[in-house]
Amino acid sequence: MNERKIAYILLPAFLGIFLLGGAFTVAPKQADPGPDPITRKVDSVLALMTLEEKIGQMTLYTTDWGSTGPVIRPGYADDIRSGHCGALFNSHTAAFTRGLQRIAVEESRLKIPLLFGFDVVHGYKTMFPIPLGEAASWDMEACEKSAEVAAAEAASAGLNWTFAPMVDLTRDPRWGRVMEGAGEDPYLGSRIARAKVIGFQGTSFDKGDRVLACVKHFAGYGAPIGGRDYNTVDMSEREFREVYLPPYKAGVEAGAWTVMAAFNDLDGVPSTGNSWLMKDILRGEWNFPGFVVTDYTGINEMVSHGIVANQKEAGELAVLAGVDMDMQSAAYQDHLKQSVEEGKVPEARIDEAVRAILRTKFLLGLFDDPYKFCNEEREQQVLLSAENQAVARDVARKSIVLLRNEGVLPLAKEIKTLAVIGPLADDQNNLIGAWSGAGEGRHCVSLLSGIRNKLGKGVNIIYAKGCEIEGEDQSGFAAALAAAQKADAVVLAIGEHKDMSGEATSRATIRIPGQQEELARQLMATGKPVAVVLMNGRPLVMPWLAENAPALLECWWLGTQAGNAIADVLFGDYNPSGKLPISFPRLEGQIPIFYSHKNTGRPFDLNSKWTSKYVDIPNSPQFPFGYGLSYTSFRYGKPQVDKTVFRRGQDVTLTVTVENTGRRAGEEVVQFYLRDLVGSVTRPVQELKGFQKIMLKPGERREIQFTLTENDLAFYTRTMQWAAETGSFDLMVGGSSDDVQSVRVTMIE
Repeated sequence: MNERKIAYILLPAFLGIFLLGGAFTVAPKQADPGPDPITRKVDSVLALMTLEEKIGQMTLYTTDWGSTGPVIRPGYADDIRSGHCGALFNSHTAAFTRGLQRIAVEESRLKIPLLFGFDVVHGYKTMFPIPLGEAASWDMEACEKSAEVAAAEAASAGLNWTFAPMVDLTRDPRWGRVMEGAGEDPYLGSRIARAKVIGFQGTSFDKGDRVLACVKHFAGYGAPIGGRDYNTVDMSEREFREVYLPPYKAGVEAGAWTVMAAFNDLDGVPSTGNSWLMKDILRGEWNFPGFVVTDYTGINEMVSHGIVANQKEAGELAVLAGVDMDMQSAAYQDHLKQSVEEGKVPEARIDEAVRAILRTKFLLGLFDDPYKFCNEEREQQVLLSAENQAVARDVARKSIVLLRNEGVLPLAKEIKTLAVIGPLADDQNNLIGAWSGAGEGRHCVSLLSGIRNKLGKGVNIIYAKGCEIEGEDQSGFAAALAAAQKADAVVLAIGEHKDMSGEATSRATIRIPGQQEELARQLMATGKPVAVVLMNGRPLVMPWLAENAPALLECWWLGTQAGNAIADVLFGDYNPSGKLPISFPRLEGQIPIFYSHKNTGRPFDLNSKWTSKYVDIPNSPQFPFGYGLSYTSFRYGKPQVDKTVFRRGQDVTLTVTVENTGRRAGEEVVQFYLRDLVGSVTRPVQELKGFQKIMLKPGERREIQFTLTENDLAFYTRTMQWAAETGSFDLMVGGSSDDVQSVRVTMIE
């Protein structure tokens, strides 16, 4: 049988309709004015299915990935044959998925192809910066391109569905999954959500080099009480709609074909069983056409939430709420047929879910060619290609944020002796970061290797580990200090282990672990120029280092090309342009901390005791949202507007001149903020409404414009209507949320 073009004979008795190569063929006497072709195909398949086979399409199972390679869990092959499983995850590589797909399309009754999903979060084999790090690039083309490369690699290895992007906004760096999102701001998060969905899915699946995106975790998952993963989420509807929902909506509007329900409850109802989220908002307000999948065993977990008594009730609640596919819990497979037979779940609801899943498979072209994503030749050509490595290096260096620089950076390539020190200096495994998919540390360029690649053999490079990431052992300090004494400058690589962030790794203390900061103190005491390279998955509390390091680079987990990218920045071949997508607190006691807070009736006043503040530290973060330095300097002119008074429906154009006043070419992220001075409900002191990333040569000036629309002024009013209110507004522009100039405008009726 030809594997690339299988004839699917569904039932010769069924009106003489055949599915041949994915196209239903009939001989109508006249043109059919009815549904679109895919809908007709979907309905034709659905009409042939038993209830058990329908429920099978709603069931997603995981395979095992053993020490010697991929393994299908016992019994799952039989589930595929019997039509009791419509999708698999953690099933990748072209050969493995081909074998599983063959079972579905050759051995099952209806020969319906499988979907194959995987957490391709920031790369498949070629690893890109963790999403929080990539968000620091503020570069939408880079964000889209990295997703495109990840999709191409994943698609070559048998996958057609990624459980990404994670668009959960968070303002609590204690939360372990902070590394997987875009930070604290709904506008920036929405822009990135859109870019990632477009990058993953493209405009078509015809070439087999794009995959389905999955917007997750719907909804509010990034705001758990206490920053503790899986914990309860509780907030006002206004806060939920204005701050947390926009990135999900942006991903859906960009065309994401799947959405994943969150683990958390919201207003007392777990997301997996929340019909207000799935029906009213997702499908009602946003007209989402795709299907909703649970997170891992999300249905079962509603029993622990205490909202249902058993798994059967949990499955009923989930499916009636609008969840179409059950990931791993088997609640649908074990109980949904009985629920239908008892009249507790209408079969029409089952049909609705299956239609969405089958439509997805048709859109992917799996009925035409079930093996289009299982191309071993393409897999060998695409994975870790030189072209992909070039993209990874470019995105990685754009994600680096220069937090502090007292004239140490960039280092001179002509340096005679350089000490490279720290537990992460010659590390590969950690640099790919958490949620690294199929990535392998052995393919990663370490910082030490990147520096050697940059400097060649003409520079004496002395390496000393100094200490481990964790633990109290200082026995390596002597060698590290000796190396520093011999060197002209020191590069110190410290931070977290990659498994210190990610799912289920919330931390009450977010300090640099072990003896690393003490190592930094002693190295700085030598008087040598020290450039500290931070590698971490979340904002860290580091007040001493933030105020005393001669140079401080936030490098996150940058992926496969980490070492080369960091070396590009250290030695000035790339001028750092990253800006923080999330605030860095001074101490954990400030958390949650974010720039777009609201004023109280007693706003902060340093000269008055009776105002909202801490008595032991400033209210402000250590490093604010939007902050990031450069090797050059930029000067902003006074912002101008084309009108200071305007009517509803009119736009306002803000213009500002930005000049590179330094000696190096550099990129600047020009940020545009708004403050509504008086509203029917309290409004944030600042809201990001736009940004532009520009490149300027030394001495170059450029006029930048932003357009303010009435919708930019809208919010959920006291009566929960989305509307703009007349009044005065401060428009602010600058290079960071804490470094802006403003101009006031007024909207009238």
